[in-house]
Amino acid sequence: MPILILEAILLIALIFVAMGIIIGQELLPGVIIYCAFSFIAMLLYTIIGAADVAFTEAVIGTVSTVYFVIAIKSINRSHKK
Repeated sequence: MPILILEAILLIALIFVAMGIIIGQELLPGVIIYCAFSFIAMLLYTIIGAADVAFTEAVIGTVSTVYFVIAIKSINRSHKK
């Protein structure tokens, strides 16, 4: 029973994190929130016993976060008024 409660809490957290990604206005905080989404999903996969999927999610989440940060840092964001 406690595992079901933990799964429910993590699923609710995933919903709130996804809404934070959608509503967010800035790029870098969005990437950081995406990293949290990937981490929570990895925890859920681990709890349900899918270790291979959890490992893949951890690797892909880490690599994509690094690529997103590099891409954001390389964007020239000069505003002309």
